[in-house]
Amino acid sequence: MADLAAVWQGCRVPPTPAGELAVPNLHRAARFEDAVHNLVERRLRRTGWQTNIIAYAGYGAPGWARVLCRVLLGRPDTRSRQRLEKVRGWRSFATLPAKHVTVTIEAGGVTHEAKADRSGFVDTVVEADLTPGWASVRLGVADAEPVEALIRVLDPTVRFGILSDIDDTVMVTALPRPLLAAWNTFVLDEHARAAVPGMAVLYERLVTAHPGAPVFYLSTGAWNVAPTLTRFLSRHLYPAGPLLLTDWGPTADRWFRSGREHKRATLARLSREFPDVRWLLIGDDGQHDPEIYREFAAGHPDNVAGVAIRRLSPTQSVLAGSLPTPSGSSSSGPVGQKWLSAPDGAGLWKLLRDAGLV
Repeated sequence: MADLAAVWQGCRVPPTPAGELAVPNLHRAARFEDAVHNLVERRLRRTGWQTNIIAYAGYGAPGWARVLCRVLLGRPDTRSRQRLEKVRGWRSFATLPAKHVTVTIEAGGVTHEAKADRSGFVDTVVEADLTPGWASVRLGVADAEPVEALIRVLDPTVRFGILSDIDDTVMVTALPRPLLAAWNTFVLDEHARAAVPGMAVLYERLVTAHPGAPVFYLSTGAWNVAPTLTRFLSRHLYPAGPLLLTDWGPTADRWFRSGREHKRATLARLSREFPDVRWLLIGDDGQHDPEIYREFAAGHPDNVAGVAIRRLSPTQSVLAGSLPTPSGSSSSGPVGQKWLSAPDGAGLWKLLRDAGLV
């Protein structure tokens, strides 16, 4: 009880001493989260837990790279233990961030430094002369083995890219049904997750038809599940590509992050970073993908080649709080792009082929 009282007391905002600059106030939920993390971190470090890096695939172009990773506390024997053959979803969330740790990034023969944020994340852009295709950078922190992070480097001549949602677009997660979605996310073994029929074949055909086209996977899911998602995509033969996820939990000014704003901000960022690339946006009609894609297409018509929506079943649509999408296939978007809808990858491939997008 004394520890909890101390944690709650630590959530109070201390007055700013005279003559010092005021520090922006964190939301009370974020202060409470930080106080709990600090308490647990002190105890775990006394038992020998150490920092380690979880590297995520990033992306870039000749001259720069976006590097993504997270610094966590882990048992000192983590690297020597064999990888679990079966991983329950909740294990991905049983982590503790190592906050404000300095990470060394070696990219293209140049060394950079970045500092992890309060959740242990590093998301930074560094100068790097990397060859188009798949490259790697080296990440390191004090007292831990360095790791390699893959970087998808886009060729400056690439004009077509694929940006895909994950939940109920490539992987059946039943997000419209909250209790079942929670069961799928936190309880089921990762090998029990099912792929949406035909989508892996669709993506493979798209990258074959457009040599050099990148595939990005954009989701409101938490970074905690990135390793699980990466293994899922590989196991079901989806083309490799960077995951663009988000961090669940309190922010500086609110209880939880907005998934929709994460998707909007990511789309806008990609349009700035790759102004000459036209994206095929792939999602489903169970959440907000059509709305978000429509907004982006209206504001960035030169960056959208078309929109392909995987249509959920009528039952799933009703449970999601939306009306079933009419069977129908192809229509024009707000500024003339092709909007296609089908229940699976085979149907979408046929529509894309008929629309001249492959």
